[in-house]
Amino acid sequence: MGKKRVAQKKGAGMDQGLRSRSLSRVPKKKVATGVLHVEATYNNTRLTLTDQSGKVLAWSSSGSLGFKGAKKGTPFAAAKIGEVLGEKAGIMGMREVSVVVKGVGMGREAGIRAFTAKGIDITTISDRTPVPHNGPKPRKPRRV
Repeated sequence: MGKKRVAQKKGAGMDQGLRSRSLSRVPKKKVATGVLHVEATYNNTRLTLTDQSGKVLAWSSSGSLGFKGAKKGTPFAAAKIGEVLGEKAGIMGMREVSVVVKGVGMGREAGIRAFTAKGIDITTISDRTPVPHNGPKPRKPRRV
């Protein structure tokens, strides 16, 4: 007696409402070339699309598409971000991009592959992951 509940899987994938909202906010500016910045950490992946001078045209992250928790750092989430940003770039009329990668996360390659699947050519890929030269001073040895 009462209402039947429909069980829904939590955190299964991308939220379609957030995806359509993300695509609705595309600038009307027409840009032929740009720079795709990929920042991939262990916990999240962010893609930012800029023009040649560095002004941000569009961005997306796995958290903004509805992924939560450990799923944000997965290659699947990065691929979905790449698809959304590729569609945005196509609407802006972008033909070719140069890619700047930063970070060591799992979504580095997947985001770029999904972006290029939308028909945008990549001219260069450069890795600007920060590497420590020496790092902080280690702890003193423990005396027992």
